[in-house]
Amino acid sequence: MSWLDICALEEINPLGSRIVLGPSGDIAVFRTADDEVFALDDRCPHKGGPLSQGLIYGKRVACPLHNWQIELESGEALAPDQGCAHRHEAKVENGRVLLALRN
Repeated sequence: MSWLDICALEEINPLGSRIVLGPSGDIAVFRTADDEVFALDDRCPHKGGPLSQGLIYGKRVACPLHNWQIELESGEALAPDQGCAHRHEAKVENGRVLLALRN
């Protein structure tokens, strides 16, 4: 696995996101209020809504189309909804946001 340097942490607003073009489509990189970063495919498992445009609270994002609640750590939808947005590994190192790329 290799790590792609996305940007400086401060370039993503707290409770905001950044879109990265991945090999299978857009990846949303989210920043929580506690400066944790998470990355999910930018498609809600329900109707494909852009998760990057959703509201972030705690370690969840609400899809802007139908308000599905998605866990940032796992990509899983909260019950009673069912589905999963593919999760990508992301981390902050030396103030930089890094996204894992599978070799």
